[in-house]
Amino acid sequence: MKRVKRTCSRFIAISAFCLMAIPAFSQDVVIDKIVAKVDDFIILKSDLEKAYLEYLSRGEFRGTNARCQILENLVVNKMLVAKSLIDSVEVADEEVQSMLSQKIDYLVSQLGTVEELERYYGKTMEQFEEELFELEKEKLIIQRMQGEITSDLKVSPAEVKRFFNNIPRDSLPYFSTEVTAAQIVKIPKAGKEQIDKARDQLNDIRARIVAGESFEALARQYSEDPGSGSKGGQLPFFKRGDLAPEFEATAMTMKPGELSRPVKTDFGMHLIELQERRGNTFRSRHILLIPKPSQKDIESSQDFLDSLRREILRDSIKFEDAAKEYSDDQMTSDNGGFFTDQSGSSRVPIDQLDPTIFFTLDTMKVGTVSKPIPFQQPDGSTAFRILYYKDKVPPHQANLKQDYQRIARATLESKKAKILNEWFDSARGDVYIEIDPEYNSCNLLAQ
Repeated sequence: MKRVKRTCSRFIAISAFCLMAIPAFSQDVVIDKIVAKVDDFIILKSDLEKAYLEYLSRGEFRGTNARCQILENLVVNKMLVAKSLIDSVEVADEEVQSMLSQKIDYLVSQLGTVEELERYYGKTMEQFEEELFELEKEKLIIQRMQGEITSDLKVSPAEVKRFFNNIPRDSLPYFSTEVTAAQIVKIPKAGKEQIDKARDQLNDIRARIVAGESFEALARQYSEDPGSGSKGGQLPFFKRGDLAPEFEATAMTMKPGELSRPVKTDFGMHLIELQERRGNTFRSRHILLIPKPSQKDIESSQDFLDSLRREILRDSIKFEDAAKEYSDDQMTSDNGGFFTDQSGSSRVPIDQLDPTIFFTLDTMKVGTVSKPIPFQQPDGSTAFRILYYKDKVPPHQANLKQDYQRIARATLESKKAKILNEWFDSARGDVYIEIDPEYNSCNLLAQ
């Protein structure tokens, strides 16, 4: 490998604005090897190819030097991580574990069960978590470093216009039909009768543990927490504010080794055993039972959405406000219920929508709100939603009038790239960088 003595003259951000059709391509079998090193961090050829395939899958413009641009981004990311060690920029393991738990919970919700996740990825939950932990930690470090370098950056309308006018006319992307649509989701929740059943079951499990049965074995058998159940209910150290208030309030008043009575949170019913407490942090294990809604509970959710829809149609409440207050879908509720594309825009290409949502919108008129529609969640349970069809934009070539927000985001990314490039110029002397000779043609770090 060749040691690089010069830095990049431009950090090329792969912009979500450049969305164009991608021709098919062929790829030879990759024999893995190290293609770049930044201090003790390496980039494998398989890393590069994976990033390249993800880049193509997003429908972005395939330039002749796309792999070079991607490799440059990977090198800069590794440099951010290496520089974080020098600058003592840290990410706490508890923060990583919290993010990891959320990601795993989401993946399990999509695939149905922990067993399905293990089968899909061909790894045990322990192996999967171990691999993801380091990836999540590196991602958080990169985000933190980039945030410190590019904080408070904004773009003016004049900058957006200048950025757009500098794009060659024949390079402007052509956007397919896009829609602006929102949803309010109601997931049926268990009523008092079902909650009492779960509480009684946990009390029975508690009695078995007190009588000498293994907490770990019973957690593996009964716990419905996808993250900890397979590990005997074991949770990592958490600090105040990380977990549900009711869980924390119970755990922080217990003695090590003590077993709680059933505790109710928004996630279900918990049986908690405190293991260790260090100041404002604690480690525990738990058994979670999630009460299942009855048919009456399911019908109640549908009736609630029907009443809410009437309130919206009477203008007693705006759809966006109702979504923020009442929707159970965390992915859309903070956006007022609106679906977003990969760049965060609320104008979504129709081919990126869930087919069931698309076909429903296809039967609606712009400006209308649907009646409650049942749909199946990944775990097989039934939920309901109402849809708001706000707008439809026909196919068109990118322009400032229709696509200002998208162009503004691309302008901001370009501005961030310039700042990162300046940082790279000043920081390159602090780390050791090598690039495999195979990529000399990229002129990757040349001034």
